[in-house]
Amino acid sequence: MQWISTISLWLIPIMIGFILIYGTIKKVPTYETFVDGGKEGIKIAVSIIPFLIGMLVAITIFRESGALEFFVGLIRPALLALGIPPEIVPLAIIRPISGTAALGMMSDIIGTHGPDSFIGRLASTLQGSTDTTLYVLTVYFGAVGIRKMGDALKVGLLADLVGIAAAIFIVTIMF
Repeated sequence: MQWISTISLWLIPIMIGFILIYGTIKKVPTYETFVDGGKEGIKIAVSIIPFLIGMLVAITIFRESGALEFFVGLIRPALLALGIPPEIVPLAIIRPISGTAALGMMSDIIGTHGPDSFIGRLASTLQGSTDTTLYVLTVYFGAVGIRKMGDALKVGLLADLVGIAAAIFIVTIMF
């Protein structure tokens, strides 16, 4: 097992060195290319700030207004009839919007119920089986100026729904 640690320690520096040597052999100005890439990265980071702020404000308003709790209260009887813990719904709703908010919710669930509880395992599985679809679409599509993202949104949310259903099904069967 020591050799795995050694390989993982040296893999990235070797890859970076290989890229630099290959670029030099191909007569690519590697340092200048690196600096240009850094400049472009900063421009992209600055251009996505309004989209990030918009997403964070929307998440905060949704949670703090009580709309999230109201929605969970409406579907609570149906969830209990299906054997789905209602405490998982806020995580399932927030996960496609914000990974950081979902991680905080998952941490709260695990802190309250424990990591080995059904709901703790379900929250962990749900966190790993879905993606931050709305965040990705807003930030990346916004950064490159794509305004029509309807089909990508539908497919992304469908994939999230399948991930949520699969997480509930698998955790129910396994635990």
